[in-house]
Amino acid sequence: MRVILKCALLLVGVAASTAAAAGCGEGDSGAGAELTVVATTAQVADLVANVGGSRVDVHGILGTNADPHDYEPRPSDVGAISDAPVVFKSGGDIDGWLDELIENAGGDRRVVSLIDSVHTIEGGDDEEVDPHWWEDPRNAMSAVAAIRDALIEADHAGRSAYERNAAVYLRKLERLDRAIADCMRRVPASERKLVTTHDALGYFADRYDVEVVGALIPSLSTQAQPSAREVNELVDQIREEGVRAIFPETALNERLEDAVSREAGAEVGGQLWVDALGPEGSGAETYLDAMRRNAGVMAEGMSGGTVGCSAH
Repeated sequence: MRVILKCALLLVGVAASTAAAAGCGEGDSGAGAELTVVATTAQVADLVANVGGSRVDVHGILGTNADPHDYEPRPSDVGAISDAPVVFKSGGDIDGWLDELIENAGGDRRVVSLIDSVHTIEGGDDEEVDPHWWEDPRNAMSAVAAIRDALIEADHAGRSAYERNAAVYLRKLERLDRAIADCMRRVPASERKLVTTHDALGYFADRYDVEVVGALIPSLSTQAQPSAREVNELVDQIREEGVRAIFPETALNERLEDAVSREAGAEVGGQLWVDALGPEGSGAETYLDAMRRNAGVMAEGMSGGTVGCSAH
């Protein structure tokens, strides 16, 4: 009989502490706001909302379950940017489409590219800068500091609120990081092998000592297409490495994962929220939720079900 190792209490503890901090982000943005800002991705919007709290109305360009790699801007996005004194972007290839929006919006505003405030790594076949920096919570901490400073510059009267909100949220991020690290350590090192839809979890792998065996789309962008040779090579590698599960991403079609899993003899694991956050009821509505959920899904799939780190 399998012995199920539970690190649920640690991750649930992070969730409970998040809900307990009233008035500091997470759903508190917008009411009686003193400042309106724009954020490109769902992750960035969530970080900004936690720091801004009730003083900041955050207009997020990307909705839930949206792939930022293939986003096509709308006229309403230009209007939102025109009215915002500060625009927060993730940076890199994730939201390069913002530049055209800024140009069309005209006027003068501050654009804060959060990738400039974090530790970056290279990834993909071309060894480009990997834009998925938020997959390491330590980078999220650095981004929160940059967001705090930008909001203070735009709204001096809100300094104490932004500093307080940032301090509270930074403690949550620290607890999240410790909980995920503990969870992944419970998976034997020989089983911490990751295959996903596209090459988006390099930061997570570096932080938590996970081996990235490969990706079905061997690129930092979901818009690339794998060749038959690349798919066959990945199937062979999955077999050789004894990879137990392939993890599809929520915003993308799973047909390729299904085909490769059948050919390689691996399971299709639970879906990961990588480039997007989820809608209500998904368990990935916030950055903290998505990271907790992803860690639990990966631990279970990598270990063949012997390690459980439930986010719930």
